Amino acid sequence: MENRVALISGASGGIGASIAQLLTQRGWSLSLGARDPDSLAQRFPDAHVVRHDATACDEADWVDAARARFGRIDAVICSAGIMVPEDVVEIEDETLDRMWEINVKSPRRLARAAWGDLVACGQGRVILLVSLSGKRVRSAASSSYGVTKHAALALSHGLRRKGWEDGVRATAVCPGRVRTNMTRGVTGIAPEDMTQPENVADMVGLALDMPNNASVAEMTVNCDAEDQY
Repeated sequence: MENRVALISGASGGIGASIAQLLTQRGWSLSLGARDPDSLAQRFPDAHVVRHDATACDEADWVDAARARFGRIDAVICSAGIMVPEDVVEIEDETLDRMWEINVKSPRRLARAAWGDLVACGQGRVILLVSLSGKRVRSAASSSYGVTKHAALALSHGLRRKGWEDGVRATAVCPGRVRTNMTRGVTGIAPEDMTQPENVADMVGLALDMPNNASVAEMTVNCDAEDQY
């Protein structure tokens, strides 16, 4: 379990940055992908930082660079995501395609590119930050986002099934409202009463450290008592 290496997308802020901070403290070696790698390198000076654009299909290049740097990959953590508040009737194909590309297709490509490394280590881990929007549709306004997140949840279960015999374990982490830029305009609940990014990072840390014979397929967390299913 020593000298483990993780790739993290979406580490520039919010949940992704909290995960990167936690794993740094726990001694992981990190490869961080971001559209603005310079600012990320300043925050995590010991990390391997590369330019990554989820719409550019550059995941294989990122994985190759991380493998060249560290010689192994033990975990892929997909935290990058976007939410466009449009319903399933009004949204244009171009907008939906962009959410689909970032929320579903890019994580699949990243896991696929690193798959051989995840299998080779015998206890590879794939963590997808899915959201509770992958388990229910709370409103019409967020329903298009929910479509992509339901797909991301299915992706996590598909990766779990695919990798089971080879020791690869996939976990979907499904938070509700978290204090991030995405929820900055949410009314009805104070930011300090939302789930905090570091709370979600702790969940990811737990999923990464669970042994192969005690794998958790889904982890949900919320800051209020809404029905989750």
